[in-house]
Amino acid sequence: MLRQISIRNFVIVDQIDLDVMPGFTVLTGETGAGKSMLIDALTLILGERSDVNQIRQECERAEISVTFDIRDLPSLVHWLNDNDLQGEPDNCLMRRIIESNGRSRNYINGHAVTLQQLRMAGDFLIAIHSQHAHQILLQKDAQRELLDAFAGCSELARTVKLAYQHWRNCQQQRIDMEERAAELLGQREQLEWQLEELSAVRFSLEEWQSLQADHGRLSHLAALMETAEMAINTLSDSESSVLEQLNAVIMQLQNLQEYDQQLKPIADLLDSGHIQVRESLYELKHYRQNLELDPQVLQQIEQRMSAIHATARKFRMNPEQLPALMESLSRQLKMLGSDADIDRLQALETAAWSDYHQQAAQLTVIRQNASHALSQQVTTAMQTLAMEGGQFSVALISLEQGNADGLEHIEFQVVAHQGLPLRPLAKVVSGGELSRISLAIQVITSGVGAVPTLVFDEVDVGIGGKVAEIVGQLLKKLGQERQVVCVTHLPQVAAAGDQQWQVVKSVRSGEAAQVVSHISILDSQQRVDEIARMLGGAQITETTRRHAAEMLQSEIK
Repeated sequence: MLRQISIRNFVIVDQIDLDVMPGFTVLTGETGAGKSMLIDALTLILGERSDVNQIRQECERAEISVTFDIRDLPSLVHWLNDNDLQGEPDNCLMRRIIESNGRSRNYINGHAVTLQQLRMAGDFLIAIHSQHAHQILLQKDAQRELLDAFAGCSELARTVKLAYQHWRNCQQQRIDMEERAAELLGQREQLEWQLEELSAVRFSLEEWQSLQADHGRLSHLAALMETAEMAINTLSDSESSVLEQLNAVIMQLQNLQEYDQQLKPIADLLDSGHIQVRESLYELKHYRQNLELDPQVLQQIEQRMSAIHATARKFRMNPEQLPALMESLSRQLKMLGSDADIDRLQALETAAWSDYHQQAAQLTVIRQNASHALSQQVTTAMQTLAMEGGQFSVALISLEQGNADGLEHIEFQVVAHQGLPLRPLAKVVSGGELSRISLAIQVITSGVGAVPTLVFDEVDVGIGGKVAEIVGQLLKKLGQERQVVCVTHLPQVAAAGDQQWQVVKSVRSGEAAQVVSHISILDSQQRVDEIARMLGGAQITETTRRHAAEMLQSEIK
């Protein structure tokens, strides 16, 4: 529930501080005094876009603060906790600052927030019904959304919309796949042929490296054998072989060690070298024995390498690149899928349609029940709003295939006088009749919502006389269940209020005269004077005062 409103330097308001009471509060004042500025300030708190022109002239910034009592709003408390926006227990403080440089700062319980977070919090707290709501009521989308709000199925309607969009996406994917089937088939056949060519080669980098090594060795076999023979002969088979010469040197050094021990480490090193040369000789002989010149083996290797080169040339790349190509082709073929993909997409489409249709059918049942209740209640209200014999009906017109909004089209139908057929609302009612029906719908649908504070901005336009008195009684009755604030120009509605505020515009004297708007809370005598002004205009007589007092007294009774 709304508890306090504080406004600073907003349009022509310099400072306003209001304590808001439960029940039905009316806001009155001369035309142009600034009644709608309070509504504009509240819309900013609820996340509407700001404008630097809303800052009072010669001021650096405008500031709006609103305090709500949230003891009976556990869902909002949970939302605040989930978003780390806690404040004082049982209270929610929402604050908006508009800077002259165009920037806007937003706070909930002292925490900086986005406009989206302001809107989300505001959805729990307050609903504003504008003076143009009766025109919006002519729009088909507005009629559907209003019925869903009355039925309490807005969330289900959003789920149906998402389910419909999902089905349409699945359907489009299946259609795209079918249209591309011939093209995909050609691509798939080409990829399969290329992969078959590569697979037939049975190529691997390890084999290629081994083939290159074997080919190089067998191609130079004669030179390898000649070099091995030369090395063996040099080391051991010649008359002055390396081993014999090393052995002679070692023997001579060992014989002379008795004369000089410094020769011993030298002799040891040469002895170690002698051992290494002898081991190398053994390895060379073993290597020479294993060297076999087999032309058939070389021919087989050359044929295998030729086949690999031929395949690489087909794809215009080096043999080393073939494995990467094969992996790439396999990946492309997998992405193209197969004929089974169309069956899979068809199954997904069928499942998506079934899910959409099931939820949309559930939505239809809820709408049908709600449409009967709303039709009856609005029809009853019409009888008291100078539309005796009139009838209101919410028609659910079936759609063969359904759409994102469900399996039916919602249409508000009305007949203003008895004996006439029902026709669409936009085609049969006058402006005054439309405003009365709109007000009845707004009051009825507001009564079933969860928002604790309702604000009506001159929704009684086009209404007067006895009907205005009935409208005031409707709003007063609604104020017994919710907190209601209504901007009005009708004395009958104002007299029904539990509390009355008056907007007054004045010119402040000084170096530069400034127009200032102020809101005051009226006591009982001030209410008589204000309602008398609303009744009699500029000239207020004792007769209009008595009339105003009688109206207030009648409402009290």
